[in-house]
Amino acid sequence: MTGPVGASASGAELKRGMVWRNWGQNQVFSPAAFAAPRSEEQLVCVVRQALGDGLNIRVAGTGHSSTPLVQTGGLLLSLENLSGITGTDLARRRARAWGGTPISSFGDPLWRDGLALSNQGDIEKQTIAGAIATGTHGSGTKLTSFSAAVRYVRIIDGTGDVVEIDERDIEELRAAQVSLGALGVVVEVELDVSPSYHLRETITFPHVDELLDRWDVNPDTHRHFSFLWCPTDNAAELFELPTPKGVRMADRAYTKVYDAVEIEEPGGIETTEGRRVDRSYRIYPGGFGLIFNELEYFVPTERGREAFTEIRQLIRTKYPEQVFPVEVRWVAADGAYLSPQYRRDNMAITITVAAGTDYWPYLRDVDAVLDDFDARPHWGKLHFTTRRRIERMFPELDRFRTIRSQFDPNDVFLNDHLRPLLG
Repeated sequence: MTGPVGASASGAELKRGMVWRNWGQNQVFSPAAFAAPRSEEQLVCVVRQALGDGLNIRVAGTGHSSTPLVQTGGLLLSLENLSGITGTDLARRRARAWGGTPISSFGDPLWRDGLALSNQGDIEKQTIAGAIATGTHGSGTKLTSFSAAVRYVRIIDGTGDVVEIDERDIEELRAAQVSLGALGVVVEVELDVSPSYHLRETITFPHVDELLDRWDVNPDTHRHFSFLWCPTDNAAELFELPTPKGVRMADRAYTKVYDAVEIEEPGGIETTEGRRVDRSYRIYPGGFGLIFNELEYFVPTERGREAFTEIRQLIRTKYPEQVFPVEVRWVAADGAYLSPQYRRDNMAITITVAAGTDYWPYLRDVDAVLDDFDARPHWGKLHFTTRRRIERMFPELDRFRTIRSQFDPNDVFLNDHLRPLLG
């Protein structure tokens, strides 16, 4: 961040002349001003000041989206100073947190209170508000995304008012569960969580033929089942995935199985890679150190095998130079209006590409293949969705737009990426 530092009427520092980059280095822009308020009062004041100055507003998390979701020429906000668990309720299985809380910060505090997040993905650096806004997920045929766990949200809307939404406001809640940040600034959320649980990890390396033979068995017989198909022998190395010596990984999968187990600590803890046993929040995250960009689409579960087979064929015949693993996961249906899982169980296919390369022809061909499967996009990853397509994909789009306009009548929270889709 560069440029002069001033103060808003709220007392929050306003930085000007900064350059913002996402983690994948494919989104770069300079907002008119940047602020990271240190209290809810400062946050409300700086939002109201921006509204008075006629600025559009977007909120940045940790930059793990590949799309220009947070890009703005107005005010860019960070909630990094509004972070931490604000309350738990073991009887109701609920946890509250500031919107800027990283997923990694939930583990220990929830565990001390006998609770745990019901599911997680590979990455735990995202803020909870960002993860919710984009429908971030883990894997499991009976497990939903972070968004589906939201039971309460407090936001600052497009008029500067603080608004609370809970289960008594079911339509507003379904809009807020996956909002792309287009309803307002998320201050605090409450999640439905689980009693604390341990997981047993089993990592295997089956050939794709074995994987396809057991396609309808594996996901349904484990709490978490996912895999990364390796098109070449060195594909696993790109994600720093340990593989057995002497085993060629081309056309094999790095397969992850996590099942809940009852153990006593510390004796029951196992740290051996590939067969760890530990608290759930220590098992889920995986380290992907190399910078990359991603596209991710969701197809109906019943068509998943066919969709994966066609993507595999596309890579093997037309794009053999694309050597990153292809990740496949499962996500249960939910009721959020803009959720890829809206009233549909899905299988997610994640296509990873090297940052800074011309991957667009490849991704466009992937898009064309998966569009035939009624695919829906992951909002935080690269996609080619148009207004016409989302009208087909999301039957409650108009309802979402109506609710959104009530929260943001002057389109303060839309940017050039979202306006054609939601405006």
